[in-house]
Amino acid sequence: MADVSLGSKNVTLLKPTTFMNNSGSALAGLRAETLILVHDDLDLDPGTVRVKVGGGAGGHNGLRSTIQNVGPDFVRVRIGVGRPPEGTRMTVTDFVLGRMDDAVKDALPRAADAVEAILDEGTEGAMNRFNARNTA
Repeated sequence: MADVSLGSKNVTLLKPTTFMNNSGSALAGLRAETLILVHDDLDLDPGTVRVKVGGGAGGHNGLRSTIQNVGPDFVRVRIGVGRPPEGTRMTVTDFVLGRMDDAVKDALPRAADAVEAILDEGTEGAMNRFNARNTA
């Protein structure tokens, strides 16, 4: 946990130390509207960054745990990781816990920019900026 200032905003950064299936327990007691969750997303191409409010878990155990603990209506910064390559026997778990694709590494600063945009411009402004087709 770290308390930091981003511009004029004071924020707390949390990285759960639990297993992914229980990561939402670190957020218990927080109000969904105060949360910005940054997470991987199998359904986005590697390196894509998108901002979203609400929704389901989509099979993501960390999201499922978060939704169980704070509800679904939080802001999400989704970082695309893609899916395991076709023709391999690699499980999704092995894929997301394995070596990070260079495109995903390159997306991390953009994801941080998306968090700052949410804080500075609001969620809708950040969505307009990061969800445009040419920001993949």
